[in-house]
Amino acid sequence: MPKLKTKSGAKKRFKLTASGKVKTGQAGKRHGMIKRTTKFIRSARGTTTLAPQDAKIVKQFLPYA
Repeated sequence: MPKLKTKSGAKKRFKLTASGKVKTGQAGKRHGMIKRTTKFIRSARGTTTLAPQDAKIVKQFLPYA
């Protein structure tokens, strides 16, 4: 079997944790911060883990992660 290629966009956006969950940046923080509440901005700091249904899709793009 030949080696599988990793999707370039996926390797820039996602990382796998030691337990196999998919870690990603918080959504909704690129622009338009004026209309967002302070509570939203504060709670959307750092990274988050994807839901299992979404993680299943992303793991197809990261075959060797």
